[in-house]
Amino acid sequence: MILKHQKHLFNIEDHITYLNTASLSPSFKAVEQAGIDAVLQKSQPYTIPSSDFFDPVTELKGLFAQLIDIDEPERIASIPSVSYGIATVTNNIKLNSGDEIVIIEEQFPSNYYAWKKLADSYDAKLITVANPNLKTHNAKQWNQDLLDQITNKTAVVALGNIHWSNGTIFDLKALRAKTRKHDALLIVDGSQTIGAFPFSVKEIQPDALICAGYKWLFGPYGCGYAYYSSYFDDGEPIENNWANRLHSEKLSDLTNYESQYKPFANRYAVGESGNFIYVKMQIEALKQVIDWTPKAIQEYCKSISYEAVAELTGLGFQIEHPDYRTHHLFGAKLPEHIDIKDLKTVLQEQNIFLSFRGSYIRISCHLFNTKSDFDTLVNAIKSIL
Repeated sequence: MILKHQKHLFNIEDHITYLNTASLSPSFKAVEQAGIDAVLQKSQPYTIPSSDFFDPVTELKGLFAQLIDIDEPERIASIPSVSYGIATVTNNIKLNSGDEIVIIEEQFPSNYYAWKKLADSYDAKLITVANPNLKTHNAKQWNQDLLDQITNKTAVVALGNIHWSNGTIFDLKALRAKTRKHDALLIVDGSQTIGAFPFSVKEIQPDALICAGYKWLFGPYGCGYAYYSSYFDDGEPIENNWANRLHSEKLSDLTNYESQYKPFANRYAVGESGNFIYVKMQIEALKQVIDWTPKAIQEYCKSISYEAVAELTGLGFQIEHPDYRTHHLFGAKLPEHIDIKDLKTVLQEQNIFLSFRGSYIRISCHLFNTKSDFDTLVNAIKSIL
């Protein structure tokens, strides 16, 4: 499927160049309307049936399961944040003294602090695999360094399937094979890929996949998703709420306290996961993303950015080879002759929005962007040379 730009589905003003979906996605009109309708319905609570505590959540989990290629929606839990999902994971892992947890350099904080705490609690070691910072073949070397770090001491490998600030792709299939060889867990943060970059649970078989919902999945800020494998089937949730217990749909019997949880990942869902406003917005968002398909989104982003990438490279920016990075999100390391303050000033003046990550600019695009957005960015950079 070849996609054309979908700007008509969004409310982005013509004078805005928004290249920052990796930070926060804009809502498209259908999501916006779903939220408005749900807010208005809350004003008349007698119109909300008890089934709305459960049925929309079931639909939502089914959609996310379809997106990540898994046949068991009950292995999906609604969560409010990546930190919540990772905390659930670390709450159900026991280590031995001297065990190692492998992460990558400059990992996103929500996927770092919990591992640091877990390592400290068990006198284990947190091993950080550094970015080689090579001018060529950097991603290839980084992946090799990751594989080399996995040994019989490794208990967990935890990382995003790309680096969140520069788009470097990590070879999860190879990492999964190596972690299985050494009986280590593979925990994946999919916040910067799920929805825009193809991912299959059946293919990768991670032990857990945690994902923010307000970036490439176009949900409201404060929503997320988690997939938990059979390793976590009998674990302990970090909270106990009524909706996660067996037979909780029978509201008249709630004080017949139930010791058993619903099966699989249901026990890990956040309290009030039936949020009437968020869930309806999330459903509309996932339907559209599934219709677009991550593969087609990736191809579209490549088609509108490749000329700009070539121009930026010619201007001295360092960008990873396209075979080893994503196209919806990539980093461009600033050459020494560009003053970062001057660049920030000109971008602000011309209403160009992207992220600065150290000596990199992080560029992230989607279907509301066009080639002209990249032309605008390149021309703004040229104006300060």
